[in-house]
Amino acid sequence: MYLSLVNLSKTFQARGGIKEVKAVIDVNLEIEKGELVTLLGPSGCGKTTTLRMIAGFEFPSEGQIILDGMEINSLPPHKRDMSMVFQSYAIFPHLNVFENIAYGLNVQHLSKKEITTRADKVLELVHLEGYGQRAPTQLSGGQQQRVALARALIMEPKVLLMDEPLSNLDAKLREEMRTEIRRIQKEMNITSVYVTHDQIEAMTLSDRIVVMNLGKIEQVGSPLEMYRFPNSRFVADFIGRANFVAATVLEQSGNDLTITALGKTLTLKNVRRQFARQESVTLIVRPEMVRIKKDGELFSGTVRRAAYLGDVIEYDVEIGGELITGIETDPYVMEMFPEGLAVSIGFAEGCIQVLPAAK
Repeated sequence: MYLSLVNLSKTFQARGGIKEVKAVIDVNLEIEKGELVTLLGPSGCGKTTTLRMIAGFEFPSEGQIILDGMEINSLPPHKRDMSMVFQSYAIFPHLNVFENIAYGLNVQHLSKKEITTRADKVLELVHLEGYGQRAPTQLSGGQQQRVALARALIMEPKVLLMDEPLSNLDAKLREEMRTEIRRIQKEMNITSVYVTHDQIEAMTLSDRIVVMNLGKIEQVGSPLEMYRFPNSRFVADFIGRANFVAATVLEQSGNDLTITALGKTLTLKNVRRQFARQESVTLIVRPEMVRIKKDGELFSGTVRRAAYLGDVIEYDVEIGGELITGIETDPYVMEMFPEGLAVSIGFAEGCIQVLPAAK
C-alpha cells in the first residue's frame, strides 16, 4: 500500500491543561497509489486533524504514517514530499501568477529553463495559459484556486493534500472546480487525500470515501457503496437523505426479509444481513425509493408538503403519524399532488437497506 495510517490517534490538551480531548481515535486507512480518497464528516469529526498529521503540521499521539514503505512520523512537512492546497488559497499578493506557481522551484534553486518549462506545463494543465503575468487581484475566485492547485502540482509531490479547497467559491464555481480537480488528478495519476464536509463533493471526486464521526472512521467505501449500503444510521443520514422507518422482523428466507412496518407487512429483497424473528430493525428508505400515486400502493397517507423543484417534485407524506419524504423524478409527470390530498405510497423493496435498530 502506498500511504498507510496505522492505529493513528491524536490527543490535545484542553484549555487549562486539566482535560484531554481525543480528536482522532485509532484510525486505520490504506490508500493506493493514484487513488483519490476523501475524508468526509461534520465539523469536529477529526478529518482535518488527520490530514494535518499526514502533512506533518501535527504529530500523532499514537500510531504510524507510512508513505511508500517508510515511516514519516518524525519528518517535518518540507521533507515529506507532499503538497497541500488550503481553503484560503494562500496566494502571495505581491507576486504574479507565474511567480506564485514557480515559488517552490525557486526555493529549490532549479534552473530558470526548468522552472519555465514546468510552470508552462502546469499552467496548461489547470487551463491558465496566458495568465502567467497577471496579478492575483486580476483573477476570479476559481482562477485563484487553480493557481493554488498549480503551485502544489508543480512540485510533483508523492501525495497531494486538499483541505476544503472549494468552500470559498460560489455553487457554480464549486461544481466547475470539482470537475477540474478530478480531471487533473486522474491525468497526473497523483495520490490525493481530500477533506470536505460536503457530501456532493465527496461523491463527485472520490475513488473512496472515508466517513468520520467523533474522531473515528464510521465506514470506508466507494461512493456507490456508501450511498446504497450505509452501515449505520449516521452514514445514511450524512451521505444523501433518508427516511428511517422502524420495523419488526417476521421471518427471513435467504436474502428475502418479511417485516411489519407502518402497520403493514412487506417482503424486502436483496437484504445483506441476517436477522432474528421479532428483532427490531430500521429501514433506510431513500426518497427516490418512494412511489407516490393516487392509489394501488401498500400504504395510505396524506400529502403534508409538496414542492416543485424543476427536475423533481418533492413530497412529505404522513402515514400513521410518521412523515415519509419521497421524490417524483418522472419527467412526463405533469400533475402535482396538492397538500391535504389522500395518496397511496409504495417502496422499492429491492433497494431498501436494513440495519439493527441500535445502529
